[in-house]
Amino acid sequence: MPLLLILLFIIVPIAELAVLIQVGQLIGVWWTIALLIADALLGSYLLRTQTRSAWRRFNEALEGGRIPHREVIDGVLVIFGGVLLLTPGFITDIFGLLFLFPPTRVLLRALLVRRGALKLMGSMPGTATPPNGRFRHPDDVEGTAVDIDPDRLDPPR
Repeated sequence: MPLLLILLFIIVPIAELAVLIQVGQLIGVWWTIALLIADALLGSYLLRTQTRSAWRRFNEALEGGRIPHREVIDGVLVIFGGVLLLTPGFITDIFGLLFLFPPTRVLLRALLVRRGALKLMGSMPGTATPPNGRFRHPDDVEGTAVDIDPDRLDPPR
């Protein structure tokens, strides 16, 4: 994983620079700068609106009594997409838009949930095969159960 991050921090800026140079040669330096500024403005607008929307859905889920797992994932994707859009460059802008655009965000969320659920299931106790290939059940515990009638309890003094 650290090697992947190092490669990303090296490869992405080089690729962004190459694309910026190509776009600058194609449409001109000033138009490229104007396009980058427009991307940043669009990114900040989308980040603001999509964050509000994700926060509203999160609160609605809580008020409705359900666990807001989809809303949390959407919130993380929105923040990540906003960061990518605010980063100068066209490659990161494309990925940022994918994270912020609701239809593609649904697909990304489904992919993350599927991959995360598989990883989570593999790391949960009792779901993986133990080294010897057999599951071992804990021994029975001996004890005495006592039923308590709450009506017969003395009130605290």
